[in-house]
Amino acid sequence: MHPRRPPSTLNFQLSTSPRPFVFVNMAMSADGKIATGNRAVATFSSARDHEHLYELRATADAVMSGARTVDLNNYTLGPGAERFRKLRLRHGLAEYSLRVIVSGSGSLDPRAELFRHRFSPILVLTSERATTKSLKRLRAIADEVKILGTDEVDFPAALKWLRTQWNVRRLLCEGGGELNDALFRAGLVDELHLTLCPRLIGGRAAPTIADGVGFARLTDAYPLQLHSTKRIADELFCIFRRANQQ
Repeated sequence: MHPRRPPSTLNFQLSTSPRPFVFVNMAMSADGKIATGNRAVATFSSARDHEHLYELRATADAVMSGARTVDLNNYTLGPGAERFRKLRLRHGLAEYSLRVIVSGSGSLDPRAELFRHRFSPILVLTSERATTKSLKRLRAIADEVKILGTDEVDFPAALKWLRTQWNVRRLLCEGGGELNDALFRAGLVDELHLTLCPRLIGGRAAPTIADGVGFARLTDAYPLQLHSTKRIADELFCIFRRANQQ
């Protein structure tokens, strides 16, 4: 078992509540898609946006992703090149972030690329819906499996656990859409980093940045405030913050 993460000395925005500051990073097409309908194409942004991903990871104690995103992509959720690892150290963070995978059913593929790279702890968040067989399989490959919630992961409880047990002060979520949606519906997203890319994917089945249940009424929609925009070539890098934040 890996040791608990050391305290960080980040100069970035942190939550004042007993949970981490949660920020989501996504790239989407001009029509709001994050992949093609068959999930065959999930990377369409520029090299600059890819670098931006690692820059954001360099400010986070932990990086979180949904099980399907991990299963379908060769993600390791690592810090990237040496310069980004050094940047993490300058930020007062560990050289490698914690990696948090969410699977309410416990159906995470143990053969996923993520588990082939053991440079930092891997935590799996699941619910009571996970079978005994699934839990046994996950406990054999993850550093810790935490059951939180009956049918789905209880995210408020999960974030408090990450804060108290693993000292996670900033948590970066990289999707997919269903995980993002669950965090938005739970009122837990403090900041959204969104890269708008000059492509149009189309397709009713193509996923968006917040799939899943969503909000039934416009009055319940998640309130965001545009904090900044920056154009680089033909991409637009936007930062939104929850509207009631300063």
